[in-house]
Amino acid sequence: MILQDTEHRDKFYMAFHLSFKMRDMKNILTTIVCLVLVASSATAQLIPNFGAQRAGLSTLAFLKNDLNARSSGMSGASVALDADAFSSMTNPAATADLKTFHAGLSNLTVGAGIQHSYLTVSIPRKNNYATFGFSLNMLNSGAMEKRTEFQPEGTGEKFYVTNMALGGTYAQQLSDMFSAGITMKFIYEQIDTYTNATVAADVSFLYKTDYKDLNFAVMIQNFGGSSSIDGDDLPVDFNRSLSPTANEYSVPTVFSLGASIVPWKSKKQSLLLALQLNHPSDNAENYRVGLEYEYMKLLYVRAGYMLNVASQSLPTFGFGLRHRVGAHPLHFNYAANPTDFLGVQHTVGVSFGINKMDRGNEER
Repeated sequence: MILQDTEHRDKFYMAFHLSFKMRDMKNILTTIVCLVLVASSATAQLIPNFGAQRAGLSTLAFLKNDLNARSSGMSGASVALDADAFSSMTNPAATADLKTFHAGLSNLTVGAGIQHSYLTVSIPRKNNYATFGFSLNMLNSGAMEKRTEFQPEGTGEKFYVTNMALGGTYAQQLSDMFSAGITMKFIYEQIDTYTNATVAADVSFLYKTDYKDLNFAVMIQNFGGSSSIDGDDLPVDFNRSLSPTANEYSVPTVFSLGASIVPWKSKKQSLLLALQLNHPSDNAENYRVGLEYEYMKLLYVRAGYMLNVASQSLPTFGFGLRHRVGAHPLHFNYAANPTDFLGVQHTVGVSFGINKMDRGNEER
């Protein structure tokens, strides 16, 4: 009799827990739908839908470069991916899932001697389900010749172009499945003696489900105001009295929706599929599709394709390797992006995490 009462009580508790979990999931899904609708409405009002006619209407274009080698290998379909050291760039909300200290360094070879680097650090707070992070995004052109219409081969002087974005990230888990994050960025640009400074923010949300690691995410990247370059007026010679002034342009804002799922998984292998829609403020909407094959959490092979992106007719590809420094995971990632006009752009990334668990349960 006592055994039967215990079984009935256990069944009641299980049913109650399942009912509460389903109700909680319904509330979270309703919240996400509302947030997406509000964000879509705000984006539609702030960004005119002129498609490719918007090309060239923003400044500080270096903010659009993908410096996450994992993401780049998957053609940028990364907003809904699980957390890694570079989530502060691809989706700040995902950093809330990091349980230990993570740091990453990557470099993108743009071409023509231009190098673009990214440094990031994520520090979770104990027992608070929150993560703080810091990042430095920097592009340097290298030395370039000063040229004039009468000295097209160069004047003998050199100048540099430097772009920098210093970011601070905060992410919070709102439930077991839902998290939100924001990255505030101070952006600085210098072209010879001309400078420009402004601020922008990345705001994102991530929702995880129990079905085949299915994730949904929404993100507004580089949300900020307009700015213009400032400095000494251009030299006026040869009877010209023109004194040009620079117009103000907005930062390249991008509204992204994405999903990822692991449709196939075995004991040693798995396959991840990621889809993403981007609505940029300075170009037409485009779509990203990415795949990632994982073997024993040691080898990762990636590929992706961009649809409706000018100068991107070929797929991207990349790979990743995981090693250890003691018990701490070390990740190396590489991606190649074959563009139509700039050749193959290479992205290399290294990330390191502190492992406070046993080796069989290392975090990504």
